[in-house]
Amino acid sequence: MQHKSGLQQFLARNNKVWFIIIASLAAFATYSCMYAFRKPFTALSYSSDSFWGVDYKILLLTAQIIGYTLSKFIGIKFVPEIKLHKRAKAIILLTGLAGLALLGFALVKPPYNMIFMFVNGIPLGMIWGLVFSYLEGRKQTEVLGAVLCVSFIFSSGFVKSVGLIMVETFNVSEFWMPFITALVFFIPLIFFVYILNQLPPPDKEDIELRTERKPMNKNQRKQLLSKLSFGIVILTVIYIMLTVFRDLRDNFAVELWSDLGIKDASGVLTTAEIPISIFVLVLTGLVMFFKNNETAFKVILIMVISGFILTGVAGLLFDFNAISPFMWMVLMGAGLYMGYVPFNAILFERLLAAFKYVGTVSFLIYIADAFGYLGSIGVYFYRNFFSSDISWLNFFNQSSLWFSIIGVSLGIITYIYFNIKLKNQINGKTN
Repeated sequence: MQHKSGLQQFLARNNKVWFIIIASLAAFATYSCMYAFRKPFTALSYSSDSFWGVDYKILLLTAQIIGYTLSKFIGIKFVPEIKLHKRAKAIILLTGLAGLALLGFALVKPPYNMIFMFVNGIPLGMIWGLVFSYLEGRKQTEVLGAVLCVSFIFSSGFVKSVGLIMVETFNVSEFWMPFITALVFFIPLIFFVYILNQLPPPDKEDIELRTERKPMNKNQRKQLLSKLSFGIVILTVIYIMLTVFRDLRDNFAVELWSDLGIKDASGVLTTAEIPISIFVLVLTGLVMFFKNNETAFKVILIMVISGFILTGVAGLLFDFNAISPFMWMVLMGAGLYMGYVPFNAILFERLLAAFKYVGTVSFLIYIADAFGYLGSIGVYFYRNFFSSDISWLNFFNQSSLWFSIIGVSLGIITYIYFNIKLKNQINGKTN
């Protein structure tokens, strides 16, 4: 019989409050540390450089996202199949490889160093599924997943602020800054992965409420896609839109704040995300109180649709000068993450539970993620070659209305489709 550590014994299921606190904070901190290997360079504009007619920052972002997208396609197979006892080592190894790529980025001159941004993206794309696998399939998954998702709202701004401090306070060069920032977070990453790896697996009650979660082979993945193909396709299209819009807001936050008249963005990058993080954390966590999986899944779809509505309303209010620039950025972020966070935390979790499917949500998340980042690549090149004369602010805000209209329409179609599927399941029909 395998010996349990003191922490594992402490986290036994009779310590549910402590389990939620420690599990959510360990997942939050682990993924936050990973962000230090991916996002700090986006805090710099690299505005004076361009190669082959393309802005240098767009080249770097595109190189990293191509690697990240490739990683998502690899992750469709790799993450759902990985053995549970290998997850912690995989997280540390993959993150370490990403850090070595940042060292290469610092040592090689531009534009050739962008190949290391491509390499950097490949291992990082698989971290999310590995971390979330510790949290899924539990009756507290909504709370745990919400806290985890807050990490990529809050931490993106935080690690960029740390990166700017490295440059402005410690005079670290713009090419060494990503590696130095990642180095600061590597030891904390190892510590929090260790804590994460001490979490006990879902118990019998969790399995009864949410279905069993375990690795999926090729045939099991095909069976799931066959059963819900149309719905999964539409959900993927919705997620592509959310990923593109989220990447625009996140990767060009410095440019957006600059266009809004705020030149010193190191502080506002973090403070603007705090109210969004709290709002989305509370909203997502409340879904835990819906015990019925079918009801919870429908509520989540309504949440996604509401997020699209909020972004459209915020864009219109900003156009008519009815809200301040700061409030506009906060409302746009809140609406965006009302849709984006559920996809990464609870939407697929409740989908599997509602349809009583044994498997892992990482499979569906990685399908959506893979195509989502392909969409981001396309938008970056469209912006550079066909809309370069439009400021990032105008490009972002003008896109928000179409983003809202199309998102609401697709969300309603998705709701109707899954509502019919769930009714058929209750009535014993197979299609």
